Amino acid sequence: MCPQEDTLDNELNVAENMLVYGRYFGLSRAEANRRGAELLDFVQLTEKAKAKVEDLSGGMKRRLTIARSLINNPDLLLLDEPTTGLDPQARHQLWDRLFRLKQQGVTLVLTTHYMDEAEQLCDRLVVMDKGVIVAEGSPLQLIREHSTREVLELRFGVSEHEAVADQVEDLGERVEVLPDRLLVYTDDGEAAANALHDRGLHPSSSLVRRASLEDVFLRLTGRSLVD
Repeated sequence: MCPQEDTLDNELNVAENMLVYGRYFGLSRAEANRRGAELLDFVQLTEKAKAKVEDLSGGMKRRLTIARSLINNPDLLLLDEPTTGLDPQARHQLWDRLFRLKQQGVTLVLTTHYMDEAEQLCDRLVVMDKGVIVAEGSPLQLIREHSTREVLELRFGVSEHEAVADQVEDLGERVEVLPDRLLVYTDDGEAAANALHDRGLHPSSSLVRRASLEDVFLRLTGRSLVD
């Protein structure tokens, strides 16, 4: 189990954290030290083996927590929002380590609010809203079922989006009006953008991007804040 909050022993150094946790699982001191050294190498913390936990960065602490959770060589690893609060570089480093675990045959079950994380790591996922499963499948399946292939993002004047929405509603399967932009869900974003200009509509900016899991999540659960 890799909890959301780091529960490391701050008064111990990195290697000692691995040793103590290994002993909880009944490993001999020699085996716990051997296994701990292998895992610190796996998460790229070998050079920090003698460092105190309080001196580590947030990303290093998360990598140490994951390494510690692997000390008993589990078949199943539960991760509760493993990259919350990390900067992009640390997140991608963790994704790389978790992907390598998948390749080694470890089953990962994780909760996350980062849709790009779910898309990167999950073979199968469920979307939950108020404790109820509202969709499940592979990332690609969910995008195909609940969104279009592309999304055209348009920005006009702050007060113009509602009015423009009526003029472009036929350019896609769905149009969503947000305070700062207009989203046109379509299978061909470039064609929709060209049609927009043919109608004499000139946004201050436009962007064609592929649909993502975040589009799916927001459509299924709404955009209002949830406690």
